[in-house]
Amino acid sequence: MPLDFRNVNALWSSIVVETLSRLGLTVAVICPGSRSSPLTVAFARHPTIEAISILDERSAAFFALGIAKRKGLPVALICTSGTAGANFYPAVIEAKESRVPLIIMTADRPPELRHCHAGQTIDQVKLYGNYPNWQTELAVPSSDLGMLCYLRQTLIHAWERSRFPTPGVVHLNFPFREPLAPIPNPDTEALASEFDSEEFFARIVSSKNYIHPSSRIPLPLETWQSCERGIIIAGVTHARHNKEYCQAIARLSCFLNYPVFAEALSPLRNYADLNPYLIATYDPILRDRQLAEKLAPEIVIQLGELPTSKELRTWLETTQPHRWIVDVSWENFDPLHGKTIHLRTSIEQLTHHLPEPAIANPTHYLKSWCEAETKVRQTIDRTMRAIDHFLEGKAAWLLSQTLPPDTPIFIANSMSVRDVEFFWMPRNSGITPYFNRGANGIDGTLSTALGIAHRYQSSVLLTGDLALLHDTNGFLIKQKFIGHLTIILINNNGGGIFEMLPISQFEPPFEEFFATPQNIDFAKLCATYEVEYQLITTWKQLEQLLNPLPETGVRVLEVQTDRKADARWLQDNLKKFAADR
Repeated sequence: MPLDFRNVNALWSSIVVETLSRLGLTVAVICPGSRSSPLTVAFARHPTIEAISILDERSAAFFALGIAKRKGLPVALICTSGTAGANFYPAVIEAKESRVPLIIMTADRPPELRHCHAGQTIDQVKLYGNYPNWQTELAVPSSDLGMLCYLRQTLIHAWERSRFPTPGVVHLNFPFREPLAPIPNPDTEALASEFDSEEFFARIVSSKNYIHPSSRIPLPLETWQSCERGIIIAGVTHARHNKEYCQAIARLSCFLNYPVFAEALSPLRNYADLNPYLIATYDPILRDRQLAEKLAPEIVIQLGELPTSKELRTWLETTQPHRWIVDVSWENFDPLHGKTIHLRTSIEQLTHHLPEPAIANPTHYLKSWCEAETKVRQTIDRTMRAIDHFLEGKAAWLLSQTLPPDTPIFIANSMSVRDVEFFWMPRNSGITPYFNRGANGIDGTLSTALGIAHRYQSSVLLTGDLALLHDTNGFLIKQKFIGHLTIILINNNGGGIFEMLPISQFEPPFEEFFATPQNIDFAKLCATYEVEYQLITTWKQLEQLLNPLPETGVRVLEVQTDRKADARWLQDNLKKFAADR
């Protein structure tokens, strides 16, 4: 793209955009505003970067998060000065905690117009505290060649810091003097004939693909092999290649004769044929206290973060096995503060040089886990098949069997993620789960799901009513959205997760201040945003609408359930599944 020499702000911004493009940036999400005009114009006129205008900054940030989460590459996020950038904060926190690369560009007034009530000006330096991987304020734009080189190299460094050693947020604050519009300036225009763009950008190398260097960490294979009572826990993962990740876990499992606990947010349950020792019902199994004690492990190999299950965490805390945590980052993934050793490598690297596992008979401990899994799975499936009324947990069970192969599904926090953990059935569907489990909040649910689905294959969002209502401005993205998203709305008119907590026994103030029912007519809400809506009246109807999925548009399929009845059912049945083996 030819650089824009109309004035110094235009030149500065076009160098920013061209540098990022050559590094591999393909998407920029831009919120409207005046002070950011130079950046907006530069992104809008670039031929290879998709520039998407979104009104609401919080929705925009989560939409960018969704795109970056799926692509595994940074997305640029641009806004004007003042409180605009503050609305990015929830997504900044989630990106940091879930290791998603974002490059945030906040426009600002120049130094001489700060701290003097110039209007729409706040202190934007270090606006996001300690959450960015790196943050800086750039110089006021200049046409000096040395300063343009400084700008180019700062952008290269920003790109690298958003990805390595751990993906996350970079915040760049851009002070701009007027004119903000690309009003021609003869002095800057005169530089065009002297400037060699190809020479200026010659050393920029695209780094879209990156492989972690081979790990030389010594592995305790002999210790692991000498212990029969060992398990592998596959928790929340940020793996980019699901099948290879699952194959590596299967290799280790078969080599050690260890069962694999498969968190529903990992891809393992959707590549079930790869692993003969998959345990998906560990939560209800561990609710049988006698069985949980009998199956206590001595060694645990934990991959990434711990799963959602509180029962699992309590069991590990009680049994205190020797734990190894395998993850490439330098994060601490042990909230239990147990006997842990962190192995800073990936499961793929760890198993790369493993010898082929010899054919061995499963140990008694492994067989005990597999038998429990088979019997509890049969009980759950038999129970779910017999349920005709609307129970929110059955939606997750049905989705695992109904969605087309390889469907991306975004799973909202609170009860949706727990229903998936309890009831998602292992299959060989290749379905890819997405989620915001970094900070575990409900903000940005719809916007993130739309970001994942944008210019991708038909996707699904499983959400409760409060999580959807918290982000209804995300429906405004529909005007720019390309692709299809089906929203499966479990409407129990309130926060079902609170029904599972002790506070639910205290009324008042429970219903008003914790359950917080909103009494929304979702048919009318969808009509406002011109979103397709259907009220689901039977499970069969839902099945028929989920396979095949449409190719374009956004639609809401509402399933109305009874919040208190659902909570009672879970409390009564989860502990029975293992007891009824």
